[in-house]
Amino acid sequence: MEDTEAVDLAADWADISQGLRKDLGHQLFTQWIKPIQLGKMCKETGTLELFLPTEFSANWVQDRYHDRLSLAWKIARGEVRQVKIAVHPGRRKIADFDLGGTRRGHDGFGHRAANDSTMAMESIGDDGFTASVGLDPSQTFAAFVTGSTNVLAKNAAERMSKAEKPQFSPLYLKAATGQGKTHLLHAIGHSYLQTHPRARIFYCSAERFMVEFVQALKSNEMIEFKARLRGFDLLLVDDIQFIIGKASAQEELLYTIDALLAEGKRLVFAADRAPQALDGVEPRLLSRLSMGLVADIQPADIELRRQILESKLTRFAPLEVPADVIEFLARTINRNVRELVGGLNKLIAYAQLTGQEVSLQLAEEQLTDILSANRKRITIDEIQRTVCQFYRIDRAEMSSKRRARAVVRPRQVAMYLAKVLTPRSYPEIGRKFGGRDHSTVIHAVRLIEDLRQRDADMDGDVRSLLRQLES
Repeated sequence: MEDTEAVDLAADWADISQGLRKDLGHQLFTQWIKPIQLGKMCKETGTLELFLPTEFSANWVQDRYHDRLSLAWKIARGEVRQVKIAVHPGRRKIADFDLGGTRRGHDGFGHRAANDSTMAMESIGDDGFTASVGLDPSQTFAAFVTGSTNVLAKNAAERMSKAEKPQFSPLYLKAATGQGKTHLLHAIGHSYLQTHPRARIFYCSAERFMVEFVQALKSNEMIEFKARLRGFDLLLVDDIQFIIGKASAQEELLYTIDALLAEGKRLVFAADRAPQALDGVEPRLLSRLSMGLVADIQPADIELRRQILESKLTRFAPLEVPADVIEFLARTINRNVRELVGGLNKLIAYAQLTGQEVSLQLAEEQLTDILSANRKRITIDEIQRTVCQFYRIDRAEMSSKRRARAVVRPRQVAMYLAKVLTPRSYPEIGRKFGGRDHSTVIHAVRLIEDLRQRDADMDGDVRSLLRQLES
């Protein structure tokens, strides 16, 4: 496949993936759509190949998402007439080994496990003891960037994974999509395995819990299901909000929580809302979920977003990403951390595949969808009002002809922010500042940019104003 065609396909897949993430939700997208790899596009037949790592996942996606994927690709690329979903040809089949009654390649419930992020064997002890988990090796405490918005959850998660008995259980992590709660779940599992190498750990989504429950119910294997589930030392359940309204599954989860807590075992749950906001969940289960510690993860502020981007850059060395690009991404992609890192990955991948240098212009061109979804509609009026409050001057000074330094400098800062935070042109900005010429605005923008480099106080003022306007 030519490089240009690969880039085009990758760009279309990025757009399609973003739409599917919104439609399906994070859990389903991550479990079934994210592992898809692009194959070849046959122009003669109009067939596009999509590969998944295992036969199980390929069959699942074929049965449930083939029509949606086909339609999305036909809309994105007119030459695509059909989509073929298959197992990646380079994927080796994992053999089954008997390990003390638990076979490698099977999940903790005894079912055949798909080799994806939710079903995998993590460690095997010297005596053949196995810990059945589905942990992402990249999501550790060392890779988690801590800031003021997530420090409580990070510290609580670390405490839960220590050798000594935690002061609270269960731990309930509450955060909006893409803010790091799933990362902390995986990190707890990795850290706990280091201190308890013989431990049985199980990570699953609430949705998977319900699927396994229904399967056991239909096959008359409830006794085995309960025994396996309650045999774990650490239970990690993600997206607990998806258990809403499932009375029988809720009851089983309630009994499981009681049984594990009675034996001093550890439980961690994660959701996008607080326990009290889980409508359709029976009161007894709500009581169990909130009886330990509820740790809230707030959206990452701009300082944390900068730190996260800087931490990710080490993976791409020696590729250089200019400081203004990092600042632009951190300031603009503010909805969640996942989109922030995804935007950086997409930008760098495009630059590497096309041989272009990473620049601010390239970021604006290639991340249009992500940037437009994240941009808060900040007006020049709002900027003027905020700047006047910050510098304690009258709003009328933004349009006045006064040239006193105490007035001119705040006015120039407001012009700079108007150019940075709004799509307005120089002439449009000038008209909002008392009908000033566009050359005056250009001078103000360049002056403040230069002062930010040389004057720490000015840079601090601008950063503070940016935080206020973007919050």
